[in-house]
Amino acid sequence: MKTTKYYIAAITCFVIWGFFSLVLKPIHEYPSLDILFYRVFSCSILMLLISFTFRRKKIKEAAAVFKALPKSEKRKSTLLNIGGSVFLMANWFTFIYVMNHVSVKATSLAYLVCPILTTLLAYFLLHEKLSKTQWISVGLSISGCLLLSYSNIMDMFFSMIIGLTYAAYLVSQRINKGFDKFIILTFHITLAALVLLPFYPIYSGPVPTEFKFYFCIETIAVLFTIIPLFLNLYALSGINSSTVGMLLNINPMIAFCLANFVYHEKISALQIAAYSIIFIAVLVFNSHHFIAVKQKYNLSSKESL
Repeated sequence: MKTTKYYIAAITCFVIWGFFSLVLKPIHEYPSLDILFYRVFSCSILMLLISFTFRRKKIKEAAAVFKALPKSEKRKSTLLNIGGSVFLMANWFTFIYVMNHVSVKATSLAYLVCPILTTLLAYFLLHEKLSKTQWISVGLSISGCLLLSYSNIMDMFFSMIIGLTYAAYLVSQRINKGFDKFIILTFHITLAALVLLPFYPIYSGPVPTEFKFYFCIETIAVLFTIIPLFLNLYALSGINSSTVGMLLNINPMIAFCLANFVYHEKISALQIAAYSIIFIAVLVFNSHHFIAVKQKYNLSSKESL
């Protein structure tokens, strides 16, 4: 299948993010805003160095493509790229705020709500078609999220804000085409860094001195930011944003397993049931691709006999 590589990119991206806690936990004693500042600044510096050292040809090509666009397309491209950076910043800011001032549970729930919001935004704004099976999957996801949030409606409210910002990023970047994905991502993160820079002297804590902090930050920057975001944008160039959004459920499901088996957090039967429903929803949503791959495999097996 031509789309298999895009599925692999999306799945790899969200599997990586699922293990984010393994590198975030060791520096949990540092303020969340400091982690955000150093993460974004490190990403921006690294990506600018890579771009101007190894991808100067791609920068020139992107500039030439943009210059050749009609005026209306230039405006659209500018808005999509600035909007992408704004949505990304809004997602990071709201995530940090909710984690610090509301609850960790709400941030976890956000990335279960996000696929539903992405699917609905893609349906209404991009007119992406969904089969009856996929609508059933959306319904299963909604029921799973409601099970997780029934005891605290405010968690659901804040989760929807976080989820909506990332859903908006996914949907906006689905139609952001014509440019090298690494250059686009460099622009998004560098713009975010420039916006955050004036706030650093006011809201940052003392400059960290531990090697552990910088090692974890660089790991977060490369392995948990640059690589997965690039894979995310690549996946969006080949499959629908609703599909990428639904695959996002892989992230919180891995985090849920880590919370249970690694960090030994208390997990209720209700949570197990809810996550099981959402896992089934992901399989149902993408069942058409699994069937197509199986049919292709069976066909190639018969031809080889």
